[in-house]
Amino acid sequence: MASTDTGVDTEEDGSTVAEQTRDAYGLAGLEAGLDALDSVQSGRTPLRETLMRKVLPPVTAVALVLVIWQLLVWANVAPDYKLPAPSDVWGEVRDAWVQGTLLDYIWTSVSRGLLGFLLALAIGTPLGLLVARVAFVRAAIGPILSGLQSLPSVAWVPPAVIWLGLNDSMMYAVILLGAVPSIANGLVAGIDQIPPLFLRAGRTMGATGLRGAWHIVMPGALPGYLAGLKQGWAFSWRSLMAAEIIASSPDLGVGLGQLLENGRNNSSMPQVFLAIFLILLVGIAIDLLIFSPLERWVLRSRGLLVTR
Repeated sequence: MASTDTGVDTEEDGSTVAEQTRDAYGLAGLEAGLDALDSVQSGRTPLRETLMRKVLPPVTAVALVLVIWQLLVWANVAPDYKLPAPSDVWGEVRDAWVQGTLLDYIWTSVSRGLLGFLLALAIGTPLGLLVARVAFVRAAIGPILSGLQSLPSVAWVPPAVIWLGLNDSMMYAVILLGAVPSIANGLVAGIDQIPPLFLRAGRTMGATGLRGAWHIVMPGALPGYLAGLKQGWAFSWRSLMAAEIIASSPDLGVGLGQLLENGRNNSSMPQVFLAIFLILLVGIAIDLLIFSPLERWVLRSRGLLVTR
């Protein structure tokens, strides 16, 4: 250590003691922050806490809706054929269960929806990679994908019926036309948000072509891609319901959309409410069982999952 004419102690490399002390404290703070980041959500949340934070609020909300619904029925705000009591809808649920048709309604639609979504996933993922990585393809197809995403799914039902007839192929075609643009655009948005430094580092280490797409591009685009998948499923489910409501045939079976249409034809509001609740229940179940765990895994893997 040497002393300069100004009276400030310096090290041999010319830095002052104060600067080195400040740098040391900065490194210590950085290490403490990284340690805290690594320690977030290191253990599993107790079951009691999970039930209180995740299960109790929606159950309370449903109970409140049922109470308000029953109060409106008692107040006679609408005739019975327009606003049935919750007990009447529950009677429809019980009858469908006793007849053995309740699970058939659900499975007919869920099986179509999931298979159509998987087909859309297999098509939309490579399409999104191609659009994001090839400038000419992006200029040619990008606007078309955005336009298709904004087109109501119900618009595809009449031409699909004319082209393919009243069969499952028509249902899957409507699902694909509704879901593929959302999945592809979500992946494109995720790839656009990858820092260029990551891509250059991957190329430097030899991660090019399919290897680069698998090890660099897809992990980096995962948040946007997952958002596209959620939106793609929503479009798949809505497209399927529109197709089942409009297209009716004994060969297609009775799904939830056809159940809703049957309730309208029969002027049975309890059956209409039953179909609506089942459609809503399936949507919530898919989100809770598939997409919410995926989101938590992505956030946890990036150190972003914070207990609220």
